[in-house]
Amino acid sequence: MSVDAFRRHDETPDSLFYRQPRFVTHIDDAAIAAVTQIYRELFPPDGDVLDLMSSWVSHLPPEVAYRHVFGVGMNDAELAANPRLNGYVVHDLNARPSIPLATATFDAAAICVSIQYLTNPVEVLRDLGRVLRPRGVLAITFSNRCFPAKAVAIWQSLSDMGHGKLIGDYLRQAGNWTAVELQDRGSAGPGLDPLYAVIARTVADQCA
Repeated sequence: MSVDAFRRHDETPDSLFYRQPRFVTHIDDAAIAAVTQIYRELFPPDGDVLDLMSSWVSHLPPEVAYRHVFGVGMNDAELAANPRLNGYVVHDLNARPSIPLATATFDAAAICVSIQYLTNPVEVLRDLGRVLRPRGVLAITFSNRCFPAKAVAIWQSLSDMGHGKLIGDYLRQAGNWTAVELQDRGSAGPGLDPLYAVIARTVADQCA
């Protein structure tokens, strides 16, 4: 993909854009419930979960206990207010695509309605594969909402199905993911936000 594919209308540092906390949700209640159901189905109880590009809410099922939930996000106040996080770090993945966490420390990872803001998505997903344990599960959820100023150009040029294919391309280029699957998990009701998920797992042998 060309460099232009990852240009944005607003190229000022992301740290400035995300400096002000936003204690809002970016999808409707039905879409949030769909995200929670995906996590309920995929993330192992008592497992270690990474919420990548996290904020003040993680949408994890309230009845499920996890051993450790860690957030990586852009705003300290939002992360500090998230009741599901046992720990967090403020980290700009567009400035530094390497995730500042140890290798093979998580069983599952979530990227919720945020993948469209990554300017180096392949590098981030490759490093996320390092951070997860072998056969760890990743759920990337997305809708038709975004901050247009910060979403990359290629995302804004595609349909919902095109977004799913694009994420699959990212994962295949990253090279350490398998079982990549696109799921339509949205509600069919009029006026409701669509919700899609791309599910993948890390390869069984991280040296493969």
